[in-house]
This record gives sequence, C-alpha cells and structure tokens, in this order.
Amino acid sequence: MNGNESGPTPLSLPAANRTARLPSKSSLGKWSSSTIRIILPLIAGIVFLFAWEKQLFHRLLDLKLYQLPLPSAIAEAIWNNRELLLSYTRYTLTEAIGGMLAGSLAGFVIALIATAWPRWGAGSLLLVASLNAVPIVALAPTMNLWFGDGMLSRAAIVMATTIAAMAINAHKGMRMVSPLSLDLMHSYAASKRRLFLNLRIPNSLPYVFAALKINTTASMIGAIVGEFFFSSRGLGYLLSNSIKVAKMPLGWSCIVVAAIAGILFYLVVEGLERTFLSWHPSRRS
Repeated sequence: MNGNESGPTPLSLPAANRTARLPSKSSLGKWSSSTIRIILPLIAGIVFLFAWEKQLFHRLLDLKLYQLPLPSAIAEAIWNNRELLLSYTRYTLTEAIGGMLAGSLAGFVIALIATAWPRWGAGSLLLVASLNAVPIVALAPTMNLWFGDGMLSRAAIVMATTIAAMAINAHKGMRMVSPLSLDLMHSYAASKRRLFLNLRIPNSLPYVFAALKINTTASMIGAIVGEFFFSSRGLGYLLSNSIKVAKMPLGWSCIVVAAIAGILFYLVVEGLERTFLSWHPSRRS
C-alpha cells in the first residue's frame, strides 16, 4: 500500500458506526422531558397516598379516622361495592353527558344568533350569564317541580350549568376572525351563510372544545349535586346516604369514583379535540 493512499483504518470505522448509532441530544431531551412529565406526578401521588395512609394529615389537622378514612379503607369499600358503584356511575354519567350535550348545543345556537344579529347578542349573552350565576341548590327544586324527580330533572340542571360556557366561548371564537379573511370573503361576495360555514364556525372550534372541556367537570358537579336533593340512584344519592349513616369509606369511594369518571370524560373530549382539530396550528406545532 502506498503511503499517500487514504482510507478508513480498522479502528476508525467501528468508531464512526458507534457515533452514528448514538441518539442525538434533541431526542434525549425529548425522551427525558416526556418521562419527567409522567414520573414526577406519579411520585407526588405515591408520596401523598403514603402520607395519607400513615395518618400524617390526621395528625396535622387533628382528624379522626371516621372523618377522613384511610386510602386502604376506601379501596376496600370500592372493591366490596364495585357493582353498585359501577351501576350508579353509569346513571350519573348518563345525566351528565345528556345534560352537557343539550346545554352545549343550546349555547352554540345562542352564540350563532348573537354573532349573526349583534343587536340581540348582548342581551342573550347577559341572560345566559345570569342563568349561570344561579346556584345549583336553587335550580334543583325548580327543575324537580318542572320535570319530576327522574333523570330528566338532573339533566336539566346540568344543561343550565353548562350553557353559559359554550355560549360565551363560541361567540368569542366566531367574532375573533382575521380581518384579512373577512375582506377576502367579502371580495368574493360571500353570503352571510357562507361566511359562517367557511370562516366563523371553523374559527370557533378551538373555543368550542375549550368550553366542552370546562363543561365536563361542570356537568359532573351539576349531576351529583342534583342527586343530593331528588334522586333514588346515582353517585350523589349514594354519597348523601353514606354520610347520613356514617359510612364514610363508602362515601369517599363515591368521591373517588366520581373523580375518575370525570377525568375519563375529560380525556375523551380531549381526544376528540386532537382528532377534529389536527388542522389547527397549535396542534401542528
């Protein structure tokens, strides 16, 4: 071999291959950040449950075991009453979902009317906001008188508590359109109907899903509080009766199951948002 011939030495080639196989700093950073987002809340939750099980909060707040049951007692109550809790959770979720869909649809229609006819819009939005300011404890007896003591009365309570968030958010989304987009639509002589279908409603969808995510929690609260007053089934009914007869582990199991159902409800809406808003710049980024 001539001295001026160039080529990889036997040691340089494996070193290059090893370097090529090493992950980049950006991929390591993404992996570590995603792992941290999962591990840190998990560790915090485990520490919280451990301190609760060891009665740290009981000593700090001077609580008795019947006032704040231990996580092990709550888990045992959930397991022993799993069929009852599952049945009552389905009942409460039916009220919450039905009322939320009706309230969100009504709020969206109000936002459409308020945007299409601005003179009427301010008054309708004020009425919706005033309805949302009425306490649930005042709505429950009224809805019970109107719709009876069945599931429909709790769905009406949920509808009344979710209509305002949708109306206000959807109206904001329909109004906050780009002036350049409006000028372009007007230059094509677009009708008001075409303006709504092609510009205002698509622009309002991120605001609509934000309102839906707010309404997932509001609907569960409305359904459970409504069941406190007039119901023979549901998590709110079971929670109220458990507190009256001092079955606190069962009462806390209702709270835990309701929280889990609310989280799952929220995640479903968030998944729908990712599916239907994949075109939005915030999703692409």
